[in-house]
Amino acid sequence: MILDKKIYLVFTLSFLFWGMKGFSQYAPAAGKLGSSALFKDSSIFVNWAKQCTIYRGWKNIAQKDSGYATIGDSTSATGKAGENGIVSLGDSGIAICQFYKPLINGDGWDFAVFENTFDDRYLELAFVEVSSDGWRYFKFPCHSLTDTLNQTGAFGYTEPENINNLAGKYRAGYGTPFDIGDIPDYKDLNKNNIRFVKILDIVGSLNSKFASLDTAMRKINDPWPTPFTSSGFDLDAIGVIHEQATSEIISINSNQFIIGPNPIKESQKLRIDNSENLISTIKIFDTVGKLYKEISISSPLIETTDLPSGLFFIHFSGTSITSIYKGLKL
Repeated sequence: MILDKKIYLVFTLSFLFWGMKGFSQYAPAAGKLGSSALFKDSSIFVNWAKQCTIYRGWKNIAQKDSGYATIGDSTSATGKAGENGIVSLGDSGIAICQFYKPLINGDGWDFAVFENTFDDRYLELAFVEVSSDGWRYFKFPCHSLTDTLNQTGAFGYTEPENINNLAGKYRAGYGTPFDIGDIPDYKDLNKNNIRFVKILDIVGSLNSKFASLDTAMRKINDPWPTPFTSSGFDLDAIGVIHEQATSEIISINSNQFIIGPNPIKESQKLRIDNSENLISTIKIFDTVGKLYKEISISSPLIETTDLPSGLFFIHFSGTSITSIYKGLKL
């Protein structure tokens, strides 16, 4: 009888464990009951990304002499899914997309990201972040329940039921939807004025030196290494579900006001062109959004001696235009 009780206890605990595990998982593959996949031809989409800036990642971040991913270009991520090809980001590569009108936090999902995977279980993943101003970005809470005991190989499988709020969850033609309301409230994020969506390739390595982590600080295990010209996340498109009715003109990484130089050396000043008097204020930020200085336009030269070395962003603003420029100080 004691033996029977032990067997019963083990069975019961096992049942509870697997039951809890089942309830903790997420939406399944496209076409399955409960899937959140959105087909590219769905009438839910009212627009698509207008332009995209690409910062390529490596074919293999652990062997940087392997070079960068090369498939596609910035135009490949614009327009409707399936129409303009794809752009491969490479290990840790980044795509920053803009839209005809700012996105808003509507009822339910607000946009969807499309990848080009050929299989429901061969998934290359990416983080998704949004920004109202182009220099301060906020990441969607995300979760990966994929086992991390063994590295997923270059052509290994990932179950979509183990993935939440990561781009690349669904096969080609089906977008992974995102609800802006999932992001916590931040004073520097206007959820009804999302002008930029950033896609950041997840390095699926289990090596702590390179690993990407989800919101719970778990390593995200996905196919790696992928030392090909098509390495990393392959961005196809971003479909818009909820957008503003109107918007002002805005651009990012624009050089319309910059004469030079870039990169900037220690003793140099940055020269700008405001001959049309479009801009009235300049703000300079670092890559995490720290404000270094705010300048009212009075001279075509910007002093940079007090800026530390590294990347910086210049935010130009006026009554009808906003522009963001990325620079480098040596």
